[in-house]
Parts: sequence; structure tokens; C-alpha cells
Amino acid sequence: MKRYDIYISAPLFNEMEIKFNETVSKFLEERGFSTYLPQRDGGEDEMLLKDPKLWPETSKRVFDRDVSALKDSSALIMVMDGRVPDEGACVELGMAYAYGKICIGFQTDTRSFATGQNNLMLDHSFSYGIVRNWNDLNGLLEKIKNDIKSNF
Repeated sequence: MKRYDIYISAPLFNEMEIKFNETVSKFLEERGFSTYLPQRDGGEDEMLLKDPKLWPETSKRVFDRDVSALKDSSALIMVMDGRVPDEGACVELGMAYAYGKICIGFQTDTRSFATGQNNLMLDHSFSYGIVRNWNDLNGLLEKIKNDIKSNF
């Protein structure tokens, strides 16, 4: 399996989310990080998930592939934008945390769980807290670049 610097965990269910995820990937890649973006790197299986007859076999294959890519990544960045964080991304964050990966939260959306905070289980899973804009993300990446690159 290919090794990745950063696994991008994010919702991917509408055009806006898909484009934002691509922007995140490009931003990371322009800074020298290799990325795994499920919507891009999932291949044809992603399209097969729309066929109910193929769901059981295809969904397991997608799950296994994404978990394998997560294991083979040094870090995870979770896009937390939206009214609530995506449940699949929450599971990926939990796995990354349990695997001892560097976990980065990226939340440009001002909506939150309660009084400006997120669910505490999310907040405390991030290695460096949550960054709220592109400049802060860039600064954090510069700060931890060696940690991500030398994690293998």
C-alpha cells in the first residue's frame, strides 16, 4: 500500500463539499504533503455505492480501502465544517487517534455544538487543537511538517 502524509477526512455528499475537499488537498499538496482523498482515490467503487444491489460488497471494499489508507498515513486532517461534523469523519478521527496518528481539526464554519465549542470527544482528539482558517492551517503545517514527514 502507498504511504501518505495526510489522510483527508471530510463529508463528500454534495458539490460544495467535494470542491472544498479538493481545495484542501491541493493546499496540502502545494506545501509538499502527499494526500489520500477518498473521493478522488476511491476509484470506481464510490460510484458503485449508488447501486443498492452492489452495496454490501462494495461498501465493505470501500471501508477496508479507506481504513488501510488511514493506517498508512502519518496524519489525518478532519474537515469539520457543517452544522454537525460528518459521522464517517468522526469514526475516521477516532481510528486515527487510536492508531496514534497526528490529528488536525480544520473548521472554517462558525456553527458549533454548544456555546462556541464542539463535542469534547472531538476537541480532545486533535493533536494540536482546531485551526479555523487557511493562514493558521499553513502555520501549523509548517510547525509540524517534520513530525508528519518522519512519522514512518
